Amino acid sequence: MTQRVLVVDDDQTVSDVIRRYLENDGFQVSLAADGAAALAAVERQAPDLVVLDLMLPRINGLEVCRALRVRPDGVPIVMLTARGDEADRILGLQLGADDYLTKPFSPRELVLRVRSVLRRAGGHPPAERPEALTDGDLVVHTTSRTARLGGTDLALTLREFDLLVHLMRHPSRVFGRAELLEQVWGWNFGDHSTVTVHVRRLREKIETNPADPQRIVTVWGVGYRYEPADA
Repeated sequence: MTQRVLVVDDDQTVSDVIRRYLENDGFQVSLAADGAAALAAVERQAPDLVVLDLMLPRINGLEVCRALRVRPDGVPIVMLTARGDEADRILGLQLGADDYLTKPFSPRELVLRVRSVLRRAGGHPPAERPEALTDGDLVVHTTSRTARLGGTDLALTLREFDLLVHLMRHPSRVFGRAELLEQVWGWNFGDHSTVTVHVRRLREKIETNPADPQRIVTVWGVGYRYEPADA
């Protein structure tokens, strides 16, 4: 089935270039030029992924991202930011964007990022992997990509889920941020703050006290380690 991508950017030239590259790669592409049109298009079209510029008229990209993240379908988001907008990029990741690119960017790289995010959103773990990961009252089902804590469903973004699964599969092992960026995101380069933001968001959802985490522990100067609650 052809996957649908909604491209949201008020620069018509940028939108046309992105659409051409995505269509050449087999995607069905639609465009929106402002935040209000983007939200309406998501309701109408139910895209498989949204490429979202942050600088938009009417409703800005951060507000669009926030609105999309309260939807039950959890549509993946690849965010586009200006090179100097680090604060907005971090906020976008905190709101639940799955990936980002800074302008100017390579359209070919964008296509690769879109494919990577969609693959993770719809993929299944290898057969030898356990279908369920259990740590006390935290239960993660890798095939259905669902997680429950104390019997309550967790609303995890694509990257938060992948990060949690990766850490739970390697308990007590310390990972540097560069390692996690490569092994979870599939990036050989990138802003390490991406990992920091996702760890913070994940702690807010699985830790009793995120300020004093017991499961995802910081190893100062090195990275992060997952400590099973029932260890």
